[in-house]
Amino acid sequence: MKKYLLITMIVIPILSYSQKVHSVNYSNQSDLKVYVVKYENQCDLKVFKVKYPNQVNGNQGLWFFTDYGNQSDKKLYFVDYQNQSDLKIFFVKYRNEAGWRNKSKKHLMY
Repeated sequence: MKKYLLITMIVIPILSYSQKVHSVNYSNQSDLKVYVVKYENQCDLKVFKVKYPNQVNGNQGLWFFTDYGNQSDKKLYFVDYQNQSDLKIFFVKYRNEAGWRNKSKKHLMY
């Protein structure tokens, strides 16, 4: 029994780091409000959009956008103003540029 508990405690956090996200139309449907900044130095997280869900690797800013909300781990609402957001992101062109700039907000994507 202890082995199963230990395995569960290891596997569940690994699976919960997934970064499959879905953009919703209304803020009350979201888990998180996000604002896209114009400049990299203004963001909390640098995000790279991957093409396939198996390319997601932990909480490192690699996001796969799902077609349906029930396929995602987080539902995001993109706000129009920075002061309405929980998280400020910047989309990067290359995968190796993705990552956290403000690690204090890292818990928002777990």
